[in-house]
Amino acid sequence: MKKVFRQHIASRATSLRLWLLLLWLPLGCFMQTSCVPHYSFNGASIDYSTTKTIEIVDFPIRASYVWGPMGPLFNNQLKDIYANHTKLIQVKRNGDLKIEGEITQYTQRNKSVSSEGYSAQVELSMTVNVRFTNNKKHSDDFERSFTATSAYESTQSLNSVQEELVTQMVKEITDQIFNATVANW
Repeated sequence: MKKVFRQHIASRATSLRLWLLLLWLPLGCFMQTSCVPHYSFNGASIDYSTTKTIEIVDFPIRASYVWGPMGPLFNNQLKDIYANHTKLIQVKRNGDLKIEGEITQYTQRNKSVSSEGYSAQVELSMTVNVRFTNNKKHSDDFERSFTATSAYESTQSLNSVQEELVTQMVKEITDQIFNATVANW
Protein backbone atom coordinates (compact mmCIF):
# COMPACT_ATOMS: atom_id res chain seq x y z
CA MET A 1 0.00 0.00 0.00
CA LYS A 2 2.85 2.39 0.85
CA LYS A 3 4.46 1.62 -2.52
CA VAL A 4 1.26 2.53 -4.42
CA PHE A 5 0.90 5.71 -2.37
CA ARG A 6 4.52 6.74 -3.14
CA GLN A 7 3.97 6.10 -6.86
CA HIS A 8 0.81 8.21 -6.75
CA ILE A 9 2.62 11.07 -4.98
CA ALA A 10 5.58 10.83 -7.43
CA SER A 11 3.16 10.87 -10.37
CA ARG A 12 1.37 13.94 -8.97
CA ALA A 13 4.71 15.73 -8.38
CA THR A 14 5.80 14.99 -11.95
CA SER A 15 2.48 16.30 -13.25
CA LEU A 16 2.83 19.41 -11.14
CA ARG A 17 6.39 20.03 -12.43
CA LEU A 18 5.24 19.52 -16.01
CA TRP A 19 2.32 21.90 -15.49
CA LEU A 20 4.62 24.57 -14.00
CA LEU A 21 7.11 24.12 -16.85
CA LEU A 22 4.37 24.51 -19.46
CA LEU A 23 3.05 27.59 -17.65
CA TRP A 24 6.37 29.37 -17.07
CA LEU A 25 8.33 28.39 -20.19
CA PRO A 26 6.37 30.62 -22.61
CA LEU A 27 6.37 33.46 -20.10
CA GLY A 28 10.13 33.12 -19.59
CA CYS A 29 10.75 33.12 -23.35
CA PHE A 30 8.54 36.16 -23.77
CA MET A 31 10.31 38.04 -20.99
CA GLN A 32 13.73 37.16 -22.39
CA THR A 33 12.91 38.35 -25.92
CA SER A 34 10.98 41.40 -24.77
CA CYS A 35 14.14 42.80 -23.16
CA VAL A 36 15.68 43.44 -26.59
CA PRO A 37 14.37 46.92 -27.45
CA HIS A 38 16.01 47.46 -30.84
CA TYR A 39 14.58 44.67 -32.98
CA SER A 40 11.21 43.93 -34.48
CA PHE A 41 9.76 41.19 -36.66
CA ASN A 42 10.22 43.26 -39.83
CA GLY A 43 13.98 43.38 -39.45
CA ALA A 44 14.35 47.00 -38.35
CA SER A 45 17.07 47.56 -35.75
CA ILE A 46 16.52 51.09 -34.51
CA ASP A 47 17.32 52.46 -31.09
CA TYR A 48 14.15 54.50 -30.60
CA SER A 49 15.53 56.08 -27.44
CA THR A 50 17.95 58.12 -29.59
CA THR A 51 16.51 57.93 -33.11
CA LYS A 52 12.99 59.28 -33.38
CA THR A 53 12.64 61.03 -36.76
CA ILE A 54 13.37 60.42 -40.43
CA GLU A 55 13.55 62.87 -43.32
CA ILE A 56 12.80 61.36 -46.74
CA VAL A 57 13.42 63.81 -49.56
CA ASP A 58 11.51 63.19 -52.81
CA PHE A 59 13.74 61.52 -55.40
CA PRO A 60 13.72 63.31 -58.76
CA ILE A 61 14.05 61.33 -61.99
CA ARG A 62 17.43 61.93 -63.66
CA ALA A 63 17.15 59.05 -66.14
CA SER A 64 17.10 59.80 -69.86
CA TYR A 65 14.10 57.48 -70.38
CA VAL A 66 11.13 58.27 -68.14
CA TRP A 67 7.74 56.77 -67.34
CA GLY A 68 5.69 59.56 -65.73
CA PRO A 69 4.13 57.75 -62.73
CA MET A 70 7.46 56.18 -61.72
CA GLY A 71 8.59 59.13 -59.56
CA PRO A 72 5.49 59.46 -57.38
CA LEU A 73 5.16 55.66 -57.16
CA PHE A 74 8.73 55.34 -55.88
CA ASN A 75 8.54 58.28 -53.45
CA ASN A 76 5.24 57.11 -51.94
CA GLN A 77 6.44 53.49 -51.57
CA LEU A 78 9.68 54.62 -49.90
CA LYS A 79 7.79 56.75 -47.36
CA ASP A 80 5.20 54.02 -46.79
CA ILE A 81 7.76 51.33 -45.98
CA TYR A 82 9.21 53.44 -43.15
CA ALA A 83 5.76 54.49 -41.93
CA ASN A 84 4.50 50.89 -41.89
CA HIS A 85 7.58 49.14 -40.49
CA THR A 86 9.09 51.60 -38.02
CA LYS A 87 7.97 53.98 -35.30
CA LEU A 88 9.99 56.82 -36.83
CA ILE A 89 8.19 60.13 -37.31
CA GLN A 90 8.62 61.55 -40.80
CA VAL A 91 9.71 65.18 -40.81
CA LYS A 92 10.39 67.74 -43.56
CA ARG A 93 13.88 68.69 -42.28
CA ASN A 94 16.49 67.97 -39.61
CA GLY A 95 15.60 64.30 -39.17
CA ASP A 96 17.71 61.97 -37.08
CA LEU A 97 17.96 59.90 -40.28
CA LYS A 98 17.93 61.39 -43.78
CA ILE A 99 17.36 59.62 -47.09
CA GLU A 100 17.80 61.46 -50.35
CA GLY A 101 18.86 60.69 -53.89
CA GLU A 102 17.60 60.35 -57.44
CA ILE A 103 16.33 57.80 -59.92
CA THR A 104 19.33 57.61 -62.23
CA GLN A 105 18.43 54.95 -64.75
CA TYR A 106 15.38 53.37 -66.35
CA THR A 107 16.23 51.22 -69.37
CA GLN A 108 15.14 48.23 -71.35
CA ARG A 109 17.28 45.76 -73.30
CA ASN A 110 16.93 42.45 -75.06
CA LYS A 111 17.44 39.66 -72.55
CA SER A 112 17.16 36.55 -74.70
CA VAL A 113 16.90 35.65 -78.37
CA SER A 114 14.58 33.04 -79.91
CA SER A 115 15.77 30.31 -82.27
CA GLU A 116 14.56 32.48 -85.16
CA GLY A 117 16.95 35.25 -84.14
CA TYR A 118 14.32 37.59 -82.70
CA SER A 119 14.15 38.99 -79.20
CA ALA A 120 12.24 36.59 -76.94
CA GLN A 121 12.42 38.54 -73.68
CA VAL A 122 13.02 42.15 -72.78
CA GLU A 123 14.52 43.21 -69.47
CA LEU A 124 13.45 46.42 -67.79
CA SER A 125 15.91 47.90 -65.30
CA MET A 126 15.67 50.68 -62.72
CA THR A 127 18.55 52.17 -60.71
CA VAL A 128 18.28 54.56 -57.78
CA ASN A 129 21.18 56.41 -56.17
CA VAL A 130 20.72 56.88 -52.41
CA ARG A 131 22.50 59.10 -49.92
CA PHE A 132 21.81 58.04 -46.33
CA THR A 133 22.78 60.19 -43.36
CA ASN A 134 22.46 59.01 -39.77
CA ASN A 135 22.80 62.18 -37.71
CA LYS A 136 23.07 60.10 -34.52
CA LYS A 137 25.82 57.79 -35.84
CA HIS A 138 27.66 59.13 -38.88
CA SER A 139 29.65 55.90 -39.28
CA ASP A 140 26.44 54.45 -40.80
CA ASP A 141 26.31 57.12 -43.56
CA PHE A 142 26.61 55.92 -47.17
CA GLU A 143 25.98 56.72 -50.80
CA ARG A 144 25.05 53.69 -52.88
CA SER A 145 23.09 52.66 -55.97
CA PHE A 146 20.30 50.11 -55.82
CA THR A 147 19.06 48.28 -58.93
CA ALA A 148 16.13 46.02 -59.73
CA THR A 149 15.25 44.29 -62.98
CA SER A 150 12.17 42.62 -64.36
CA ALA A 151 11.62 40.79 -67.65
CA TYR A 152 8.65 40.43 -69.96
CA GLU A 153 7.94 38.54 -73.17
CA SER A 154 8.71 40.49 -76.32
CA THR A 155 5.25 39.57 -77.64
CA GLN A 156 3.84 41.98 -75.03
CA SER A 157 4.05 45.73 -75.40
CA LEU A 158 5.88 47.73 -72.75
CA ASN A 159 2.73 49.83 -72.22
CA SER A 160 0.73 46.73 -71.24
CA VAL A 161 3.21 45.54 -68.58
CA GLN A 162 5.03 48.70 -67.51
CA GLU A 163 2.91 49.57 -64.46
CA GLU A 164 3.12 46.06 -63.02
CA LEU A 165 6.87 45.72 -63.66
CA VAL A 166 7.75 49.17 -62.34
CA THR A 167 5.67 48.49 -59.22
CA GLN A 168 7.62 45.24 -58.65
CA MET A 169 10.98 46.97 -59.17
CA VAL A 170 10.02 49.87 -56.89
CA LYS A 171 9.06 47.40 -54.13
CA GLU A 172 12.35 45.53 -54.53
CA ILE A 173 14.45 48.71 -54.46
CA THR A 174 12.61 50.23 -51.48
CA ASP A 175 13.07 46.93 -49.60
CA GLN A 176 16.81 47.07 -50.41
CA ILE A 177 17.01 50.67 -49.18
CA PHE A 178 15.08 49.83 -46.00
CA ASN A 179 17.39 46.89 -45.25
CA ALA A 180 20.52 48.95 -45.91
CA THR A 181 19.42 51.89 -43.76
CA VAL A 182 17.62 50.53 -40.72
CA ALA A 183 17.77 46.74 -40.81
CA ASN A 184 21.60 46.52 -40.72
CA TRP A 185 21.70 43.21 -42.56
